[in-house]
This record gives sequence, C-alpha cells and structure tokens, in this order.
Amino acid sequence: MSHSQRWQEMFGPPGEEPAMRLASAAASDPGPGASGTGNLKHSKGPWTSASGTADELRTRTETSRSALRRGHEGVEAGAVGLSSVAALKSVLTSWEDRLQSVRDECEHLKGALLTVAKEMGERETAVEKSFKGVRVGGKADEKR
Repeated sequence: MSHSQRWQEMFGPPGEEPAMRLASAAASDPGPGASGTGNLKHSKGPWTSASGTADELRTRTETSRSALRRGHEGVEAGAVGLSSVAALKSVLTSWEDRLQSVRDECEHLKGALLTVAKEMGERETAVEKSFKGVRVGGKADEKR
C-alpha cells in the first residue's frame, strides 16, 4: 500500500471531512467531542529546564552529603565510650546512602531529560520538513 493510499485510508479523500483527526490538531470548528487548539507545537525548553533542575539538585545533594560528613568529623574521638556514638554513626551512614541514591537518580534524570529534549526537537523538525511541498487547496505549501 502506498503512502498516499494509507493517508487516504486514515483521513479520507481530499476535499472530504477527515475520517480521523488528532484532538490537538482540530480545526477552528472541531465538531462534537473534539478538543485542542489546532496549534500543536513542541518546545524543548521544559525538558531542557527539567534536566538543568535535576543537575542542580544532584549538585546540591552532593554538597549536602559532604557537609553532613564534615559535621560528624571528630564525634567518635570526642565521645569515646558513649553508646550513642554507634547509633549516630548508623544514622550518618543511612543518610549518606540516601543522599547518594538521590544524587545518582538526579544524574540519570539529567541525561534522560536531555535525550528527550533532543529527540523531540529532532522529530519536530523531521515532521515539519515532511509537510514541505504538501498541497493545500491545490497549491504546494511553499511557506515552510
């Protein structure tokens, strides 16, 4: 089946009401049950921003983890013989592990969010290019 045949199967012959319509690409009079503004656009801004936020949280988490360790330096030597030292050491280790897990997860999110931004931007560009030369009302769309 050719691309044109598949297109007509999904959307109907030219000049007729489409058999299928994306909710986000509705016409100015979308009809019952349809939604959307007709202005489907992607911006990598939110994905890139979220990646930056994850990286900032990663950095702050590591800074906090280091400060926590520094805050406990010398406690063992100054509290020799107290049973609370072992409990304090256990709490410190627990918090260090938690903060390290948060740091590592933020590192993963940073990369994953940047990948989404890149892929979405590339797909948007590819789709936009695929519409160049599409006939609209009998004329080739040359604006794009």
